[in-house]
This record gives sequence, C-alpha cells and structure tokens, in this order.
Amino acid sequence: MAQQENLKTSAQRAQAIERMIRVNHAGEFGAKRIYAGQLAVMGDRTPAARSIAHMAEQEERHLSAFDKMMTERGVRPTALHPVWNVAGFALGAVSAAIGPEAAMACTVAVETEIDRHYSEQLAEIGDSDPELSAMIADFQADELEHKATALEQGAERAPAYPLLSALVRMGCRTAIAVSKHI
Repeated sequence: MAQQENLKTSAQRAQAIERMIRVNHAGEFGAKRIYAGQLAVMGDRTPAARSIAHMAEQEERHLSAFDKMMTERGVRPTALHPVWNVAGFALGAVSAAIGPEAAMACTVAVETEIDRHYSEQLAEIGDSDPELSAMIADFQADELEHKATALEQGAERAPAYPLLSALVRMGCRTAIAVSKHI
C-alpha cells in the first residue's frame, strides 16, 4: 500500500512538472507575441522600442529552451497556442498604440505575475528537478530585469495605469490557469 502511495505521489509530481513546462512554454510564447505586437506598432527607433527588442530577444531564448525541454521530455504544448498567438500580439499592439508608457505598463503587469508564478513553481519543485529549477530561476531574473526597465521607462505614467495593470494581470493569471490543463 505504501509503495502504491509513493507511485501515486511520483506520478502526481511528474504531472505537475509537465504542467509547469507546458504553462511556462505558453507564457514565453505569449510574451514573445506581446513584444512582437508592440514593435509592430512602435517601430524600432525609440528608446522604448529598443528596450522592448532586447526583452523580446531574451524571451526568444526562454521559448527556445522550453521548446527543447518539451521535446526532450515529451510534454505536449497547450491546445490554446493559436489563441495566445493572437491575444499576445493584440495585447502588445493595443498597449503600444496607447503609447510607450502603456507598453511599459503592460510589461510591468505581465512580469509581476510571471515573477509570482515562477516563485510558486520554484517552491513547489524544491530540489526534485534541478534542471527545471535552474532554468526557471535564470528566466525569472530576466523577467525582473524587464520589469525594472519598464518602471524606469515610465510604466506608472501610463494613462489609467492602475486599471491597465489590473486588467493585464488578471489576463495573465487566467492564461496561466487554463494553459496548465488545456
């Protein structure tokens, strides 16, 4: 009986790790699409656009690493990939159309939720998956850098900042929750 409980716990742990990889892949893909939408509207000539382009490069590195891990571990991607493709680009384009500060406010909101999400994952993983833990910790540092940059570049001066931030954060929490399972 105890052995069956251990196997169940082990199987549950494996499922939890798969969900983490799936949702993190979806999140990095969504971030890449947000930045693509922002750059499509902003171009590449402003300081904000140059910062966003740098963030997008880091997100591409994150996405590639999760792509590789998914392949190696046989983890399926979220079925909502097409939705995040369109929704991410639209969020980026709309936030950039409002202005550079709104684009940065979007980044702060997203990275606030991702930091919280990654912290929860690191606590849950503990020392059970050193490769995944190291990857998450590395990427979390980049996400915090993005947030700091966005704050430095005027995110809090965006029109209706509290409302914009709350809406984006709520959308992120929802995307995280559904991407774990679908």
